[in-house]
Amino acid sequence: MTVTEKIKETVGLADDKPKQATREDMSAARLPLAYRDSCAHLLIPLNRCRQEEYYLPWKCEDERHSYEKCQYEEFKQRVAKMEELRAAKGGARSN
Repeated sequence: MTVTEKIKETVGLADDKPKQATREDMSAARLPLAYRDSCAHLLIPLNRCRQEEYYLPWKCEDERHSYEKCQYEEFKQRVAKMEELRAAKGGARSN
């Protein structure tokens, strides 16, 4: 793997399909149920790095950034889906 491919993978710009952590991976990493989403494959190495570096805030910045970017992209997808559903209902809210 070249340096460019590694950077693209870290930032989330890799050309291949998004990676997903399996239930077994999440269970082995002891992730709380609330964090077992499509970004769990990035949270597992982030938590491992945090534990190895004693939670120092200036460590594991790359892992944290890629995890937060994944969370933001997932949030944007949920908002777009909600707007699509709201448009299908004619603008009516569900609550």
